Amino acid sequence: MLTVENLTVKRGALTVADDIGFTLESGRVYTVLGPNGTGKSSLIKAVFGELPHSGSIRYGSDTLGKTRLQHWQKRIGYMPQDTATEATLTALEVILLGRIDALHMHVGDDVLSEAAETMNLLGIGHLAHRDITRLSGGQRQLVMFAQVLMRRPEILLLDEPVSALDMHHQLNLLEHVCRHTREQGLVTLMVLHDLSLAAQFSDGLILLGSGKIQGCGTPAEVLQADVVGRLYDIRVELLHDSRGIPVIRPMRQAV
Repeated sequence: MLTVENLTVKRGALTVADDIGFTLESGRVYTVLGPNGTGKSSLIKAVFGELPHSGSIRYGSDTLGKTRLQHWQKRIGYMPQDTATEATLTALEVILLGRIDALHMHVGDDVLSEAAETMNLLGIGHLAHRDITRLSGGQRQLVMFAQVLMRRPEILLLDEPVSALDMHHQLNLLEHVCRHTREQGLVTLMVLHDLSLAAQFSDGLILLGSGKIQGCGTPAEVLQADVVGRLYDIRVELLHDSRGIPVIRPMRQAV
């Protein structure tokens, strides 16, 4: 269980996260939503230990700040927004870096098999020997996600993991996130911009606005047309798909 209490993050004179609190359970996927500049990425970075903060972040018996940062981060699979790299490595080599603690002069067959299986699950096995710098943004995202999984994390922090992916690969990656979270009992917190996609793949949503929580709960509880419309300053229509999952449709202004 990951618990955040009274979390405040400042960047200079600007407060980007203000007195935020929530509890995330193992085996469940949670998504942070909100307009640009509302503190979503800052929240993820603070939980990873990358940004100074006040308040408390706890996981099990460990508390960030009281626990060695290296030990804290070792339990986390963190995938930032920017996956660009200038390293001259193949996709397979980048993924193997996720198990750097198990790498020696000779890479064992078990580690190679694990990497190959992960790549095949994500549909990128054919990229194994391609130079990472020559891959598209979407392909790099999938490679970096595979690297994150190779770390065998207890917590997944994914900042816009599907932003450069087409619909097929978005669904593939998010299905894998959900499956891996449940099978391994992970705590997963991700940032998405697509509210309807988040509703399909999240057990809980955290809606941010101006650095504060504007809604927290199940997709049905959080995705209310009046709240979303006010927060994004647009007109929206709340629909439901065949399974009863909320679908948010932005409405064009009358012409």
